[in-house]
Amino acid sequence: MEFKKEIKRDAYAVRVSAEENGREVGRAYLYVISKDDTLYGFFTDLLVDEDMRGRGIGTKLVEMVIAEAKGHGCYKLIGTSRYSRPQVHAWYESLGFKDYGKEFRMDFTIDVDDV
Repeated sequence: MEFKKEIKRDAYAVRVSAEENGREVGRAYLYVISKDDTLYGFFTDLLVDEDMRGRGIGTKLVEMVIAEAKGHGCYKLIGTSRYSRPQVHAWYESLGFKDYGKEFRMDFTIDVDDV
């Protein structure tokens, strides 16, 4: 049996953000990933400043991520959220996301000088 490794360089990131008076108040990332002949999106790291929440900024950022994923031809968009955030989960579902699966995670301790 032989195992091979192939380096794929056809994935990329899109960062969307919101600014008010020259100050960034929110952001999110979309990673567009190629899986053989299809593309899918991975949505992560949505953050809105606490003092700016409840003004629709997060909703607009998510809408921008969705539009980007669709515009790039992604067949699906995956997002993650911690179990401890049920109010956020309900909000994602109100935006059209489904509670679809379970995420597994392994954290690594790295020295940034080695990266």
